[in-house]
Amino acid sequence: MTSTFQILLKASLIFGLMTGAGMAQVTNDPFKTPIEAEKDIITIGFKEFATLPDFEEEAALAMDMELEPGGDRYFVNDLHGLLYTVSQSGDVTKYIDLNEEKWAVDLRWTVLERGFTGLALHPDFNKSGAPGYGKIYMLLDSSNKRPTPDFTPEGGNDAHDTLLLEWTAKDASAPMYDGEAPRELMRMEQPFGNHNGGQIAFNPLATAGTAEYGTLYISNGDGGSGGDPMDMSQNMSSIFGKMLRIDPLGTNSKNGQYGIPADNPFVNEGDDVLKEIYATGTRSPNRIAWDKKDGQMYVADIGQNTVEEISKINSGANLGWKPWEGSFRYVSRDGVEAADTSTAPDMIFPVAEYDQKDPLFQRSVASSGIAVYRDGDVTQLNDLIIFAELASGEIFYVSADDQPNGGQDAIRRILLKTDGGNKTFLEVIQAKNEAQGRDEAMRADIRLAHTTDGKLFLLNKRDGVIRLVTE
Repeated sequence: MTSTFQILLKASLIFGLMTGAGMAQVTNDPFKTPIEAEKDIITIGFKEFATLPDFEEEAALAMDMELEPGGDRYFVNDLHGLLYTVSQSGDVTKYIDLNEEKWAVDLRWTVLERGFTGLALHPDFNKSGAPGYGKIYMLLDSSNKRPTPDFTPEGGNDAHDTLLLEWTAKDASAPMYDGEAPRELMRMEQPFGNHNGGQIAFNPLATAGTAEYGTLYISNGDGGSGGDPMDMSQNMSSIFGKMLRIDPLGTNSKNGQYGIPADNPFVNEGDDVLKEIYATGTRSPNRIAWDKKDGQMYVADIGQNTVEEISKINSGANLGWKPWEGSFRYVSRDGVEAADTSTAPDMIFPVAEYDQKDPLFQRSVASSGIAVYRDGDVTQLNDLIIFAELASGEIFYVSADDQPNGGQDAIRRILLKTDGGNKTFLEVIQAKNEAQGRDEAMRADIRLAHTTDGKLFLLNKRDGVIRLVTE
């Protein structure tokens, strides 16, 4: 059975393709005017807050950092399979090692896209007696493909499985995890090795007693390879290429291991539409964030070979991949063509987007990290949407209130103040590498962590250092 949503979507896409045909030539460099490299630069300070231990003589691969709800420790996950706590004074303690045989996780990691990718602590983590007490959620990749997956693609290479796990500490305040083996909530068979799960998060603005409180968002890639070869992002019966929203403490999912919130946008659609879906049309949604001013949710979604995008996400939204790459009609890995976005009124197009061929970047380009900074101690960042480019370590901003409507004209740079002048984040890492006696990093692999206490941290995969942003 075909849902009403799918019929309208198909009609919209067909109309857009017909009216957009022949409007422009294919290009892999759609923004001919580069990002302003010297105009309206914001400079910020930083201090080295903590250093994560090496893993087998290699730098830690820091992915995310969260302040524990109701506590004062930060939790940081390393793609290698380590979860650490970090005190307010920067002391690091190992909390869980997923590589220990007793957990039977069979973690599969690579430096770039596989491993312990997602971390979230239940908002009731420190509320004794609450159902969410002591609960930690992890998204990770496993080489164990023996169990039957809950979700399978329509083809691919069966590269590995992505798991959503729930861990329950007996004592939430204990310095190390003291609970039993994790409970598996969800298992997805991955068709390819890339574009796996991204960030998982509870909405930090949700208040107890509301429908939003305790619902977990899961940013899920399109399954990988390139160009979404199985057209899964627009397939409403596929879990790939979606933003998901679940109740991890519920039981009304098909496998009975988690709940589907009653206010999810597609709960009343037919059996061929997954009820877990909150938004569709993502490619590789790397990071998500909320604006405390109005509750708006944003995503940094990695593009194919041409356009990176920063977009809003609302319930039932369609971000357009792969008919669209950013605000351009996707043609192939060779490029995109300009099109009239008004031909697709049901799509959500970017707030800001940028060209992978911009002179500021290296060969590999991907949007990574996003934060909406309000009422913070770093005054020059207030009321800005801050985002970053993964490899080059370039950090950017646009106004959160006077937002652009796509394109890169409004994008400006943020540089870091050092004794040697203003530097990019990659240059800061390279200087640290020299001091560490390591080989100089050729890419930054930056992550932004905007914690609920208002602090902004810079994480990376190249020197193990967590840096706190200052004035």
